[in-house]
Amino acid sequence: MTTVLFQRARVIDPRNGVDGVRDVLVTDGRVAQVSEAPLPAPQDARVVDATGKWLVPGFIDLHVHLREPGEEGKETVLTGCRSAVAGGFTGVVAMPNTKVVNDSALVTELVLSRARDAALCHVYPAGAITKGLKGEELSEAGELIGAGCVALTDDGRPVMNAGLMRRVLQYATQFDVPVMVHEEDLTLSAGGAMHEGATSTRLGLRGIPASAEVAMVARDLVLLEETKGRLHVAHVSCEGSVRLIREAKKRGLRVTCEVAPHHFTLDDRAVGDYDTHAKMAPPLRSDADVKALREALVDGTVDAIATDHAPHGVSDKLVEFEKGINGIVGLETALGLTLALVHEGVLTPRRAVELLSDGPARVFSLPGGHLAPGAPADITLVSPSEEWTVDAHRFYSRSRNTPFHGRTLKGRVTQTWVGGRCVFEDGQLKESR
Repeated sequence: MTTVLFQRARVIDPRNGVDGVRDVLVTDGRVAQVSEAPLPAPQDARVVDATGKWLVPGFIDLHVHLREPGEEGKETVLTGCRSAVAGGFTGVVAMPNTKVVNDSALVTELVLSRARDAALCHVYPAGAITKGLKGEELSEAGELIGAGCVALTDDGRPVMNAGLMRRVLQYATQFDVPVMVHEEDLTLSAGGAMHEGATSTRLGLRGIPASAEVAMVARDLVLLEETKGRLHVAHVSCEGSVRLIREAKKRGLRVTCEVAPHHFTLDDRAVGDYDTHAKMAPPLRSDADVKALREALVDGTVDAIATDHAPHGVSDKLVEFEKGINGIVGLETALGLTLALVHEGVLTPRRAVELLSDGPARVFSLPGGHLAPGAPADITLVSPSEEWTVDAHRFYSRSRNTPFHGRTLKGRVTQTWVGGRCVFEDGQLKESR
């Protein structure tokens, strides 16, 4: 295995309190040494001059739709992993709402097998809470976790049955895994196409009120307090949700949450004149909600930035707004959108890196997320001030559905290393296939 010496990088490792110029030595797929003083290059080592670059723990995305099995025309495990490493992600959590739902060990093992074949980044499957995502009968959680699932979720669908939600929170405590929830009261959101507000009124579209999310967050926090389980709230979008989660954390509840870059970057006005690329679930919210999400990223209420990478085909979006399928791809734009908050002075570099690496690792108890000696050499090298223009046609993802096409971003991944192996460098994949 290659020995690598990164020289004179700005190493940002939030877990270990490191933020400064360092040399980093990698041997046998692990971090061997992080040194303030320059290190001599071992014989036969690859030397990377990282002057002016950030060297950070590899990013981890808790919320990715890889579409395989069942919708390989939109994405596969392989193409999703390509997109991930191009975006600096060394690990992704694969959602179970594939066309053959991941509610059995067989599907979990298939996803893991495809990930091994891809040999690019770590893929951590999440198993379905309910069989077939129907919200009626619990899946065999023990079997799923035993096969390698790191969380339970019906993502894309809320668990409307409160009794069933209470049972899964209780049951999951036996395995100490988080229950990840898509919070949406379908009796409030039914028929809605976008956030309820001035823009929905102008466009004549039925709106989805913030209460559709907030009411479910409130319900599940009550159940969480009673069951003493672990709850992870996916793609938080509302100020009311943030407030409830912040208060619950202060009371010691085991609740974590994530925010997607599109929700802290865009508000509902991005829908413009019926742009389906800005149609997602939960929908883009108000400017006040965006401000609240940004505050929550700063103060620690939010544990992780997660993309909710949701690939769709052209025909899924080239329809009337109400009929358009929700979701956007996000792996390859996440860093640039997150660093926009750094360049605006909202986030410190250390906090931005924490939200993309250490935070996600802690939430789902995953390896990585830091650079202490002995840690996996999952490393992302970032050029923080490099400007580039988003071109959806050049994505490594199989899909192109993004509202950020043509936007100029500042901050780009120059190298991605997984287990001490360079898998992405200067815009090109380094596949071992």
